[in-house]
Amino acid sequence: MRPQGARNHTRKGISMLRTLAVICLCLCSGLAFSEPAATSKYQIATVIAVQVHNSNAGSDTSGRSFEVTVKVGDTLYVVLYTPPYGIETVKYATGAQVLVLVGEKTITYNDIAGNPIESPILSRKTVTPAGRR
Repeated sequence: MRPQGARNHTRKGISMLRTLAVICLCLCSGLAFSEPAATSKYQIATVIAVQVHNSNAGSDTSGRSFEVTVKVGDTLYVVLYTPPYGIETVKYATGAQVLVLVGEKTITYNDIAGNPIESPILSRKTVTPAGRR
């Protein structure tokens, strides 16, 4: 048989664990329901068209840039995109959707590794959806 002090010590330990579990549960649920303000500004963009950017660089294709047209909400943006390492997979991105952060002069998106990439906005045009004409 255990002495009376050992039994009280066990009850205090269980009570302490329950209290700690409740505190952890409250903290975790608070974090789960809170959303950072920065991510709420990201919007879904659909790639509408991709064209090779005409530059005065001549026929050098190693550093080609592309004019990428994306639709975000009711606005079409044409951005200048220069692919890293000369990888030109953007040519096949028509129809793809990506999360973007629209700024005053740039559009930012994250690459596959999560690194933010900024592309300058060349033009923007508001379009009317087909149902609102």
